[in-house]
Amino acid sequence: MTGTGAGSVEPNRTGSTEPARNADLYDELQEIRAHYPEDSESAVLPALRRAQEEYGWLSADVLREVADALETTPAICKAVASFYDQLHLAPIGEHLVEVCTNVSCAVVGAQQVVEAFESELGCHAGETTADGKVTLRTVECLGGCGWATIVAVDHRYRTHVSGDDVPAIVAELSEGDDSRDESGDDQRAH
Repeated sequence: MTGTGAGSVEPNRTGSTEPARNADLYDELQEIRAHYPEDSESAVLPALRRAQEEYGWLSADVLREVADALETTPAICKAVASFYDQLHLAPIGEHLVEVCTNVSCAVVGAQQVVEAFESELGCHAGETTADGKVTLRTVECLGGCGWATIVAVDHRYRTHVSGDDVPAIVAELSEGDDSRDESGDDQRAH
């Protein structure tokens, strides 16, 4: 980013500081908007999800683009985006590793899993590796309390993860095979 204060401009994916306007995305946001009552903010969340799919994260310019399409304010869009863990207000790496730290995961070693990822990746939770490959985050709950500790790797669940499992998971990220848990089952998060 080139700045974070008032009047600062963030580069888009191409490095440009011009607002990223996309006519096709605008049309898609209008289709999303048509499914919701007029004069409501109900379309904001699905519109933000679609914009994030398009751009990878929700910069100030993208929030403005969504707000313009929905005839609302960037503040409303940012308020919604900042509430949901699934929406990213900063760039993330090519891979996203999320470790559940809620009580069910915490009592079976979530902190040790986080520390193992930090050691293996060379970055702290809430950061992206220096090469931009992996973002490590802690999240409040991934909804898999019976299979703790839960780790979502690129939105695919890994169950019963311990600190000892982390080196293999990181190795898989380097190899590009991150869609299977230790049993070999595909565990896509919904």
